[in-house]
Amino acid sequence: MIINKDVIIIGGGPAGLAVACKLKEYGIHNSIIIEREENLGGILKQCIHDGFGLERFKETLSGPEYAQRFIDEIINKDIEYITNSTVIDVTSDKRVIVASKEGLKIYKGKAIVLAMGCRERSRGAISIPGSRPSGIYNAGVAQRYINLQNTMVGRKIIILGSGDIGLIMARRFTLEGAKVEGVFEIQSYANGLSRNIEQCLNDFNIPLYLNYTITNIHGKSRLKGVTVSKVDENMRIIPNTDEYYECDTLVLSVGLIPENELSLKAGVNLDNRTKGAIIDESYQTNIEGIFACGNVLHVHDLVDFVSLEGERLAYNLTKYLEDNKLEKCNININTNENIAYTIPQKISGKESFILSMRVKKPYDNCTIEILQNENIIKSKQIKKALPAKMIQLSVNKEDLKYKGDLKVILK
Repeated sequence: MIINKDVIIIGGGPAGLAVACKLKEYGIHNSIIIEREENLGGILKQCIHDGFGLERFKETLSGPEYAQRFIDEIINKDIEYITNSTVIDVTSDKRVIVASKEGLKIYKGKAIVLAMGCRERSRGAISIPGSRPSGIYNAGVAQRYINLQNTMVGRKIIILGSGDIGLIMARRFTLEGAKVEGVFEIQSYANGLSRNIEQCLNDFNIPLYLNYTITNIHGKSRLKGVTVSKVDENMRIIPNTDEYYECDTLVLSVGLIPENELSLKAGVNLDNRTKGAIIDESYQTNIEGIFACGNVLHVHDLVDFVSLEGERLAYNLTKYLEDNKLEKCNININTNENIAYTIPQKISGKESFILSMRVKKPYDNCTIEILQNENIIKSKQIKKALPAKMIQLSVNKEDLKYKGDLKVILK
């Protein structure tokens, strides 16, 4: 039997929750959230530190508190959801096959929202040589052990990579009595937010070593230590710079990857830069009626931006359901070599939209310009642009008075 829904939302994290709540406000009642874990909330359940909600709720909340705001709304608005249910297939004609304790279910939607989030890069993805002892964890896994299962993973810690989860875990380990020997970053700059560098490392006298990477892992049954080496500007190992650090735990904080296996099954085209879907101004993919938002689309630095993005998607999705179509988007958004990517990648030229982007490396006192037919239609001066911090520009439809593709440049 096929279960028909107006909207099927895959993922019960902050993106999916925000979409579902806003859709109900707009009068879309026949939707469902499908979540593979036991509870709604996604990664927020294990993020017990504060700092969430400043953009969305104008107050600081912990991760569970932030998630609960939306979960309460889901319950109060009687929005349907199922948990402990894994989506195993999504088709281009908007069928979703779900495996759960009750067996296989097939849903058919007028629209699908991809909100599966992201996963961490593993040791295999960065090819660290050496033995394979226990004691090596991704930062998010270590966070889950400590915050949700009350299990300490080690006492003498090395962290590779300066992503935000790794920085937050450096503080968490220290508060639990462990010794963090250092955070080692292969780039010449930190990849986490400045506030996390200050609050999680500097406040606890945890050293950050830039232009370093791990070149060997030591230990048989349990990790005994690591060899770190300095790298040059091309990330090549500099000879005779090896140093040995004794440790029982190595935590990897080396980046996040959007979870787009289901997107590919549905025939969604991905962007090689973001590893997420290519979308238009309405967050619609190349498959009509399939939308994407949140960390499955591009990795965000603030969960508030995930929720706000989901709410913008819900507005456009409501228009799609009402009119059965959206504006055709034939205007491409291109970039110069200093911009890592933009979201969206194409627009209609008839609607206002929010342009999200990241720079490739740190820049001081720079200007971002949006050009159309060589005419500047929008510009923004930025004192400090960092790859770790997403930049957003609001572009009004009145600004789009020229024909032709847009180009985003940083100079």
